[in-house]
Amino acid sequence: MAIGLKTKVPIVVGIGELLWDMLPDGRQPGGAPANFAYHAAAQGTHAHIVSAVGQDPLGGELLGFLKNKSLSTNHIAELDSFPTGTVNVRMTNGIPVYDIVEDVAWDHIPFSRDFAKLAGKADAVCFGTLACRSPGSRATIFRFLEALRADCLKICDINLRQHYYSLELIEKMFKIADILKINDDEIMTVAALLEQTGTENELARSLLDKFDFQAVVLTKGAAGASYYSKGTTVSCKPANPEKAVDTVGCGDAFCAVFTTGLLFGLSPRQAMQDAERRASFVSTQNGAMPDLPTGTLF
Repeated sequence: MAIGLKTKVPIVVGIGELLWDMLPDGRQPGGAPANFAYHAAAQGTHAHIVSAVGQDPLGGELLGFLKNKSLSTNHIAELDSFPTGTVNVRMTNGIPVYDIVEDVAWDHIPFSRDFAKLAGKADAVCFGTLACRSPGSRATIFRFLEALRADCLKICDINLRQHYYSLELIEKMFKIADILKINDDEIMTVAALLEQTGTENELARSLLDKFDFQAVVLTKGAAGASYYSKGTTVSCKPANPEKAVDTVGCGDAFCAVFTTGLLFGLSPRQAMQDAERRASFVSTQNGAMPDLPTGTLF
């Protein structure tokens, strides 16, 4: 794992879905890998999104938004055969519920020579199950993962949505990942698929051992987050849980800041604390890629 890089700016990649979250208050750019890249870039890394949009007004607007945020769009394919992805989001007690439109551009991410070059340079990559719902993007994602350097830090942010996952897919990703990031609902779903029982702590430890992860990071919303590695558990609380507006993108922000903290040599405890502060801030904002306070990395 490429942890503690101090001699260069890390190259960080989010690979998978790129879309518009159609929220009750209007649409916002989203997609877990894109959210991850946005927050990783804010931490001082060279962050890239590997995905696809349609050659349509929503795609053009999405690319324009990313460029205005100083994010690279060099590895986002523009497809004329499929529309830009959208997700209809409704809030239930402050928790987002998603209706993800199918057969859109990010379901058909094409592999390219440029993607292969990026894989060979990446210091950390974040990936999840959702973008693997279609054969085209699934093949591209696993081909990208196979092209990574051996010391690249591989983070599986599992991102279970609707019915777009299977035990076979989950196990395949888990065998590749160095670090698993999973939330308190997802860990129960995975445990049921694996026919395991126990407390959250016991289940996290079981996943750590079963798949030989370097670490498992369990996020628990207003209850905070916990980090598990061989012989170590670190827990932290959210910064401002009482001010939450919505939780769209909070887990992605957490994952990005935690990952980049490790890349820059922070301890897991400090990386977790910084990640909780970023996630708490995002929970007070509308959308997953809000403007961030200037002059502060957290």
